[in-house]
Amino acid sequence: MALARRRFPAHARRMNQPAASVADTTRAGILFMCATAIVFAVQDGFSTFLVQNHSPIFVVMIRYWAFAAFVLAMAARRPGGIRAAARSKRPLLQTARGLLLALEICVMVTGFQVLGLVEAHAIFAIYPLLVAALSGPVLGEWVGWRRWTAIGAGFVGVLIILRPGLGVFDPAALIALTAALFFALYGLLTRLASRADNANVSFFYTGVAGAAGLTLVGPFFASSMTGAEIALMLVLCVTGVLGHYLMIKAYSLAEAATLQPFAYLQLVAASAIGVVVFAETMDAPTVAGAALIVGAGIFAAFRARRKAAR
Repeated sequence: MALARRRFPAHARRMNQPAASVADTTRAGILFMCATAIVFAVQDGFSTFLVQNHSPIFVVMIRYWAFAAFVLAMAARRPGGIRAAARSKRPLLQTARGLLLALEICVMVTGFQVLGLVEAHAIFAIYPLLVAALSGPVLGEWVGWRRWTAIGAGFVGVLIILRPGLGVFDPAALIALTAALFFALYGLLTRLASRADNANVSFFYTGVAGAAGLTLVGPFFASSMTGAEIALMLVLCVTGVLGHYLMIKAYSLAEAATLQPFAYLQLVAASAIGVVVFAETMDAPTVAGAALIVGAGIFAAFRARRKAAR
């Protein structure tokens, strides 16, 4: 799920590589991105199981503990250790973005609980377009009319899914839209933080700040788990760590703009899990709206890549 989480200098490292070598590393990055999307979709499936009987905040807190342990282990292995990873020039900004991501995940998992995987992911797919729309006022990175057209098309896709005014609008759908907005803001804050800190520092605060914030509130929502649920929780933690590891590998091998279209595989995989495992349905407006959102997102990513190349 997150193409704006880190700033990776993959392009700079590959400038002097032969064309064949660059193509090979890009293909490898795409494969890692596809694996990341599938693992995160499976993780969403496990989360959906667990929140049927437990609070999303409690489930996400435990998941974040495993993520924070992974972040700390990675930081300890790098030069300077944990102290260097925690040394930020903008600690308040880093902490805020870490807490915002934790909040976004709680909101999104709540969306799985009340909407299901299919509809929640179909609406959430709007987040790259929200990033483009908000880049101007937040970062001063204004987009051209072509990407504004794509943004407008994406919002039409959301309206097709929500169907306001047709008697079938579910206010709960706004949960997924809120999660998309939070994730877009998180991505923008990450890019803002990258102007002061390197990717290792940002990654450290992503895990540690989020885990700390959830630990302050999560115990109030705690509930006892059965043996089977504990096993599912352990698998959820493992898939969370694995997903972030695969994402790091993907971004170290290929550019974000190249990988963005393949991140939409998570929508496809999560929808398949929703239909097969949870007996959810995919009506025609949801499929059409999601296709329009994904198409607009891919076009916006293509335009951003061309602008960067120029």
